[in-house]
Amino acid sequence: MNDLAIQLTEDGSRHLYEQIYEYIRDEIKEGKLLAGEKLPSTRSLAEYLQVARSTVELAYGQLLSEGYIEASAYRGYYVCRVEELYQMMSELSREKGDGVDKPDLQQKQQKAFDYDFSPNAIDMSAFPFGTWRKITKEILSGDRKELFALGEPRGDKDFRLTICRYLHSSRGVNASPEQIIVGAGNDYLLLLLQYILGRDICVAFENPSYRRAYRIFSSFASGVVTVPVDENGISVKQLALSGANVAYCMPSHQYPTGVVMPIGRRMELLKWAAGASDRYLIEDDYDSEFRYRGKPVPSLQASDTAGKVIYIGTFSKSIAPAIRVSFMVLPPALLKRYEKECGFFSSTVSRIDQTILNEFIRSGAFERHLNKMRKLYKEKHDILLEELKPLLKKYRLSGEYAGLHVLLTSREHVEEETLLRRAEEKRVRLYGLHEASLGPALEQEATLLIGYAGLGKEEIREGIGRLREVL
Repeated sequence: MNDLAIQLTEDGSRHLYEQIYEYIRDEIKEGKLLAGEKLPSTRSLAEYLQVARSTVELAYGQLLSEGYIEASAYRGYYVCRVEELYQMMSELSREKGDGVDKPDLQQKQQKAFDYDFSPNAIDMSAFPFGTWRKITKEILSGDRKELFALGEPRGDKDFRLTICRYLHSSRGVNASPEQIIVGAGNDYLLLLLQYILGRDICVAFENPSYRRAYRIFSSFASGVVTVPVDENGISVKQLALSGANVAYCMPSHQYPTGVVMPIGRRMELLKWAAGASDRYLIEDDYDSEFRYRGKPVPSLQASDTAGKVIYIGTFSKSIAPAIRVSFMVLPPALLKRYEKECGFFSSTVSRIDQTILNEFIRSGAFERHLNKMRKLYKEKHDILLEELKPLLKKYRLSGEYAGLHVLLTSREHVEEETLLRRAEEKRVRLYGLHEASLGPALEQEATLLIGYAGLGKEEIREGIGRLREVL
């Protein structure tokens, strides 16, 4: 693409790299720079703007860490899809019935931060671009006309078989390829459930939880309720009193609390689901690949003998958000409804992408990449815990040893917003647990969500070092 017409001001109020970063970020968010569009090289943009190349590299580095752009070896920088960037707070200034004032999200995003401890960021620096490029080239080099034809609605059978084998070996999921539905992101799969489960359902959500899924179900379900989370996960007693017949839960690593549901609570949850013919559990297994201590925790679906668990997973965390490939495993009874109500829908993932990803997994490249990322994230995780040690007299640590973030809860009477503001003054971006509450804000101790995957090891040390000065 052509160089970007960025108007820089040199009055000293903001660094030049911040102005470049903010301009490109806003262009992406407003849709003026499209997903997949190539950005100017750092050298080209530096010459055009008459600034040092290192200034442009700093701006691009920040955009990379936040997931707005991606780097392709020997090719340059490209705009990512931004649908899954972290956005915990409602786009509305205040939800109806919420008595707690919330800072304007757009205003918060406009501010520049030196360190962003986003719990949703990932590290793309170790992605095997060479392997991905080789697989893509091999697949597209032949005259494979079938890849350009309309595929099966649930996804190509070979790809579904590969997913089926992967889920069984890694998560203990028991399913046939026919039960797997492939879709372009979790949003599409959740929207399919309005046709499969119907709109006359009442869905219970863990509170706090993943706000995006909550809003999707609120758009079509006849009832949406919240159920509190305790130290073992969703409260089954409260669920039974809620009147819900569908429960959305994350038993392997609850977001955002980090709770891993023990076997006793899992059995209670499955017993609740088996108590009525119209009850189902939606298991969101979004970051189960990353566990740094103890044995892997099997999925809830692995223990389901009554066909009550709808399993949903994605490659966004384990590979890249831009892959936009998710999958849903339907129990046999719901599979029949899918075939009747949704069987005519075309697949939302291209056959070319399915074939590339299928070969990436089958060749062993995915397993090698996952092992490398586990090692890298564990190193970052351990550095974070070491840097947080001086704060543990005043704060309680939880949610460690799994996932891509930890929680830091104040032992003192302090407002969460106060802690966020102190961090902001040090140009460090943190996220509060209250931002994930559904409906009226929860009465809870001030708790910070600290992600580490999107930052470098030295950035983690430097960022936490700043936080220690103010927390």
